Amino acid sequence: MEEHFWTSGADSAQATTATNAVMVFPYPPGILQGDQIWPHLRERTGWRSVVMAERRVTRCGDIAILTYRVSAEKTDVPIYKALCASTYLNDEDTWLRISHQQTVVI
Repeated sequence: MEEHFWTSGADSAQATTATNAVMVFPYPPGILQGDQIWPHLRERTGWRSVVMAERRVTRCGDIAILTYRVSAEKTDVPIYKALCASTYLNDEDTWLRISHQQTVVI
C-alpha cells in the first residue's frame, strides 16, 4: 500500500487517505491538510521506482505507524532520498492514511 502511494499517482494515494489527513513535506510546500494535499501530489507522485529500507511497523489497536527510508527515482529528476513515516487508522476494516511525513536525507 505504501509503495503504491509513491508509484501510482495522486488518485490512488487519495483513495487510501483519510479526508482530513495531514502531510508534512520538505519546505516548500511544508504542512498540508485535506484538499491542500492533492495539487502537490499530482505534481510529485508517479515515481518510476522506489526502494524502501529499514522498514518498521508499530501497531497499537486500530492504529499502525510505518517508518522507512526511501530512495525514489523518476525520469529527469535527481534520486530522492528521505526518511518517512505514515500513520494509518483501521476504519471499519479499511486502512486509511491519516498522516505522512518526509525528511530529506542529504
